[in-house]
Amino acid sequence: MKKRTELKDLTVVELKDKLQEERASLTKLRFAHTVSPIESPVQLRTKRKDVARILTELRQRELANKTTK
Repeated sequence: MKKRTELKDLTVVELKDKLQEERASLTKLRFAHTVSPIESPVQLRTKRKDVARILTELRQRELANKTTK
């Protein structure tokens, strides 16, 4: 996943696309883990945090747009 500085370089549309991809990936990983435990459960935590990073960046931009208006 991208670091926060790399997320800032993306547009809002790209962030939303990335969010959909990460959420889909997390869902697949959860199902895979339910059926047969994955080798590294840390992957679940990492994906969850990646989704949170993207959501945080989107929210910060939303708030920044409100204060500038």
